[in-house]
Amino acid sequence: MIWVWVAVIAIAIIVEVLSAQLLSIWFALGGVAALAATFFTKNIAIQVFLFLAVSIVALAIIYPLARKSLKIEHVKTNADRYIGKLAVVTEEISNIEAKGQVKVDNQIWSARSENGETISEGTKVHVLRIEGVKLIVSAAE
Repeated sequence: MIWVWVAVIAIAIIVEVLSAQLLSIWFALGGVAALAATFFTKNIAIQVFLFLAVSIVALAIIYPLARKSLKIEHVKTNADRYIGKLAVVTEEISNIEAKGQVKVDNQIWSARSENGETISEGTKVHVLRIEGVKLIVSAAE
């Protein structure tokens, strides 16, 4: 039975290394416990019980900790800072002609109007949101 547990450990480690997604490390730990049990008892039921128990406990303890530390959060870009700001139209905005530019914080952006209206050059507008590489704006009141 020693070689069975060595194989379980080896397979679990290989799968873990190839996936790097915390899929099987629990089984490697359970396999180590079961392997250790083979030196104290030849009872396969006890070995299997230890394998399952240690695997489940390792999963219950390690997975939440690892998930919290590996959590990938949505990172806002610097472009988000333009939302809500006042901009000046530098090229007439026409959604129909798919043209228009605004200047906000000394940066030139392509722009489209929120409601499809044409906005003439020199008009002040509010930046409502960003869609792709275009600012969606509405005329300032």
